[in-house]
Amino acid sequence: RRPALPFQEDSGSPSRWVQDISGHPAAAGGWLPGTPWGVCCPRGAWGGAAGRGPQEPLCLFQSPRMGTFIGVYLPCLQNILGVILFLRLTWIVGVAGVLESFLIVSMCCTCTMLTAISMSAIATNGVVPAGGSYYMISRSLGPEFGGAVGLCFYLGTTFAGAMYILGTIEIFLTYISPSAAIIQAETAEGEAAAMLHNMRVYGTCTLVLMAMVVFVGVKYVNKLALVFLACVVLSILAIYAGVVKTAFDPPDIPVCLLGNRTLSRRGFDICAKFHTANNSTTPTALWGLFCNSSMPSATCDEYFAQNNVTEIQGIPGVASGVLLGEQESRASGLPYVLTDIMTYFTMLVGIYFPSVTGEALPCPSTRAGWGRPACAWDPVGVWPATSLTRDKDLSCIVLFGACIEGVILRDKFGEALQGKLVIGMLAWPSPWVIVIGSFFSTCGAGLQSLTGAPRLLQAIARDGIIPFLQVFGHGKANGEPTWALLLTALICETGILIASLDSVAPILSMFFLMCYMFVNLACAVQTLLRTPNWRPRFRYYHWALSFLGMSLCLALMFICSWYYALVAMLIAGCIYKYIEYRGAEKEWGDGIRGLSLNAARYALLRVEHGPPHTKNWRPQVLVMLNLDEEQRVKHPRLLSLTTQLKAGKGLTIVGAVLEGTYLDKHVEAQRAEENIRSLMGVEKTKGFCQLVVSSNLRDGMSHLIQSAGLGGMKHNTVLMAWPESWKQEDNTFSWKNFVETVRDTTAAQQALLVAKNVDLFPQNQERFGDGDIDVWWVVHDGGLLMLLPFLLRQHKVWRKCRMRIFTVAQVDDNSIQMKKDLQVFLYHLRISAEVEVVEMVENDISAFTYEKTLMMEQRSQMLKQMQLSKTEREREAQLIHDRNTASHSVVATRTQAPSTPDKVQMTWTKEKLIAEKYKNKEPGVSGFKDLFSLKPNQSNVRRMHTAVKLNGVVLSRSRGAQLVLLNMPGPPRNRQGDENYMEFLEVLTEGLNRVLLVRGSGREVVTIYS
Repeated sequence: RRPALPFQEDSGSPSRWVQDISGHPAAAGGWLPGTPWGVCCPRGAWGGAAGRGPQEPLCLFQSPRMGTFIGVYLPCLQNILGVILFLRLTWIVGVAGVLESFLIVSMCCTCTMLTAISMSAIATNGVVPAGGSYYMISRSLGPEFGGAVGLCFYLGTTFAGAMYILGTIEIFLTYISPSAAIIQAETAEGEAAAMLHNMRVYGTCTLVLMAMVVFVGVKYVNKLALVFLACVVLSILAIYAGVVKTAFDPPDIPVCLLGNRTLSRRGFDICAKFHTANNSTTPTALWGLFCNSSMPSATCDEYFAQNNVTEIQGIPGVASGVLLGEQESRASGLPYVLTDIMTYFTMLVGIYFPSVTGEALPCPSTRAGWGRPACAWDPVGVWPATSLTRDKDLSCIVLFGACIEGVILRDKFGEALQGKLVIGMLAWPSPWVIVIGSFFSTCGAGLQSLTGAPRLLQAIARDGIIPFLQVFGHGKANGEPTWALLLTALICETGILIASLDSVAPILSMFFLMCYMFVNLACAVQTLLRTPNWRPRFRYYHWALSFLGMSLCLALMFICSWYYALVAMLIAGCIYKYIEYRGAEKEWGDGIRGLSLNAARYALLRVEHGPPHTKNWRPQVLVMLNLDEEQRVKHPRLLSLTTQLKAGKGLTIVGAVLEGTYLDKHVEAQRAEENIRSLMGVEKTKGFCQLVVSSNLRDGMSHLIQSAGLGGMKHNTVLMAWPESWKQEDNTFSWKNFVETVRDTTAAQQALLVAKNVDLFPQNQERFGDGDIDVWWVVHDGGLLMLLPFLLRQHKVWRKCRMRIFTVAQVDDNSIQMKKDLQVFLYHLRISAEVEVVEMVENDISAFTYEKTLMMEQRSQMLKQMQLSKTEREREAQLIHDRNTASHSVVATRTQAPSTPDKVQMTWTKEKLIAEKYKNKEPGVSGFKDLFSLKPNQSNVRRMHTAVKLNGVVLSRSRGAQLVLLNMPGPPRNRQGDENYMEFLEVLTEGLNRVLLVRGSGREVVTIYS
């Protein structure tokens, strides 16, 4: 018996191990039960299952329906050997010449060759399901790039279907059955427009027929594909056979020229001006086309009169040396062979490129799931097809230039050949081999496009990254994308309505080139990042090749059509921003995320650990949140204030402390973090969440202040809410924690912002149409008081508020000069604000101040001497509140302070305290004798006097302000006065709605220099 494994109770039954693994989330690239392997394992190894025998194999991957040859190689050939080869390659050679045609083909084939290398590496790095090109890009570059480029590739594939259908109709109406045209032109000038209308009518009918075939099932498309491909291969062989035949027996194909202009054979039969028969010379039908009568003295076209009519052989043969001859210029005139569009090199690149689009992506990627299992795919099917198209096109360019006269090559529609296909006249044994073969080739390519595009759209829709496309993820019971096919047909109809093959080809070239560019980018990024999961089986790749392919794709986009390239990029950019805006919360381990991590690491290493220069200083905020018993945020408006202050700039860390131990509170910690992140999303706060579980709140907050951030990206400002119920001893965020936090920030040389009445602060949706932001600048704190209102006014909430700065002066100060100096200082700081100097007159300390001070000290002393229970503490706090209410009622009748504080009326009486003592049966009566003989500390009286006076001045000027910013004094060095410190701050801000207490870090944060 084998020894039991440590994770098994019984080595013969691994079911516990499977259940344990099944309970964990699947890792990217890892194995879990149910993950496709592409292999079969004995059912007995897993203890059997219902409906299967104990030894029946469990195949974790479906059986391949097609092999590499049928599923990959042949579809590639069908796209490559398509419409461009038969209908436009001869014309491109005639217009551009052999050398420029070589350059065009070489550029395009190099681009697809490099893309095929990158795609081979990506496709062999894991499972590529249906819609594979989109899958590869999205999993390598993220959902935003994947969705944007995937949709562009979908549009390109759809327009490719339109191009193939237009090619099919052009062959049918021009070379097979010209009489089938429904719309007839009344004049020669209207033939082109009539042809376009016929293309639209027949193209729409063909599209409907093909869509019905695809709807019925893919298996019929695959069966027809073999038949269509056989016709294509026979056509290619016929072309090469015809070239060989021309070497010893050139075909007799006369072409009529007038000067250097090619004449259309429609309308005359004799290529001469005069015809001699029976010793008589008579004008020919050609004479009648150029002259106004049949008489020799008739008035003729000037060019016709000055040039002779000659007849040459259109296909002199490969041994004729025509390749070395001069190419003649294109013609324009009366019955001449006319060029329908003005041509130039860049336009020819755009027209030719669709001929090579079958090499790199559409074959194995959009058809992934039809052929071999994607995880077992290798480049065997692509490289032969890629080599074939390169060798075929380059050889055809040379052979066409060597066999066919330039005037015939430039005849796009074979008008000089009585409407016959130029490449067909070269073929052996019959031109109809090429005509029929090209017809079926374009039909098959159109069916392949209409089959692949809906599946690509279905894959995008099922990923759920674009919400409005989710309806196209549904289909028939067998998975066929019915709704996606309908949308594809509608978009394809748009291309058919354009009705021009030469206009549709550059459009799909843009979309394919963009997709190829991002495939190369994905391979380069993954290679440079060297992620552990990047382990492609295809080894013959390099990041430099991928980068070269990406650059070549981008160059070809602008070479083909710079405005089409800009439109394609704009469409992709809009889709990218839409996916980013709607929040594609997909974690695919994409390369962009890895690139961002590498860039962040590089930037963090470069950031200096010391403080930044004053010009670069901005508040990097640590927001301290309070949580309730259900781990929800108590003051959500604190995040609103953060958003308004930061506007997405700089560092924001949202911190919170959970009391307890991490082992006991990890579930609550996760829930609290989710609540905070959700609230950050609602408040549009861009930053990071950091939650600490500590044995007590005090230590947790200290840990956050010390350790939040990373490297040079650490916070320099702490934002927290004022503890409104700080007088309640049972408050979880008591005044002791608050004061200690103030001390921690001071020790860490960090600024501190305390928002009082934070629940009254505006939300991000609110807008202040008017109002003031008042800054009370009592002590210079490095300029933080000046900077904060400026930052707040950048947000829409505070944009229309005015900024006012108040500074306090003594009686003997020069208030006028202080105001001028402050205005000059603000001018140099480039901050617009009103300046006002407030004089605080020295007066005697009022009875109210003595009363406040004495009450504060008595309360502090009393709490030290009495061991009150929770109920008594609440009662004591209520009595103090009553005292505060009574004291406010006599503010108007304040008098000079008495010589001794014994005459001040007190809310606390000896009888009350004794009654409380007897009521609760607690000792401590002797301790209260000192309480009633207590005299106010003179320093406390002076501080309270200053707080009362400053509060009165602030209320007189800023009672109606939208926000008041005040200097926050530091806590006392003696910790015994911490509660008095809280009382001073309370008195200082009493009666104000929204207050932001600011304590600077001691360093300058604004500068007058550029």
